[in-house]
Amino acid sequence: MIGYAFALLIGLTLGLLGGGGSILTVPILVYLMKMEPKLAIALSLAIVGSTSLIGVIRHAKVKNVDFKVAFIFGPVAMIGTLAGAKISQLLTGEIQLLFFGIIMLLASVFMFKGQPTKEEDKSKSIKYPLLMTQAILVGIITGIVGVGGGFLIVPALVLLANISMKRAVGTSLLIISLNSISGFIGYIGIVEIPWSFLFKFIAFSSIGIIIGSYLSDYVPQQKLKKIFAVFLICVGGFIVTR
Repeated sequence: MIGYAFALLIGLTLGLLGGGGSILTVPILVYLMKMEPKLAIALSLAIVGSTSLIGVIRHAKVKNVDFKVAFIFGPVAMIGTLAGAKISQLLTGEIQLLFFGIIMLLASVFMFKGQPTKEEDKSKSIKYPLLMTQAILVGIITGIVGVGGGFLIVPALVLLANISMKRAVGTSLLIISLNSISGFIGYIGIVEIPWSFLFKFIAFSSIGIIIGSYLSDYVPQQKLKKIFAVFLICVGGFIVTR
């Protein structure tokens, strides 16, 4: 029950911040649910992918999803994620957790700095080579450590695809869902999936993201992000030292 309560927290954070909650999934599964790191990373991908897809629905209703950009970035990132899942077979669970801790610390830096903001400029073209490079990088990271990578995707969409911050957040959730589900498929056969537990966890995190999406209009996001960044530093530091 404690694990399912934290599943609600994961969804709530994703709904409130448009990202970040996914990075809590692996530590919760490893340290609270006592799972092996490889299984935790595999399940994290399914949980993050499914929960993000619920979040996409709300953003799509208010036209905050750029489907063209998502379907340019997404398939390239999915290839990277499948590659990352295969690379993970060469790594021990402990090495994957070490990488995960480093990624948490990196994510905290992005949260402290804040995301780049600028108005959408349709006259500017998409910087395809840089965008594709970023997509592959995000995909490989997702496949190896099981995070959605929203803290990398959102600034890439704002700076390289020339879309507004709001549309970048909604588009990022769609990319994360495609990317994560692709990575989860890559882990099938590598680890044994406890399907009943997985579906229950996804149900609780989905409830969380619905509540978080509603509350996001009333909660100051910048303050929340800084508090969450401090939390990431503590958890990331704990994982790295372990």
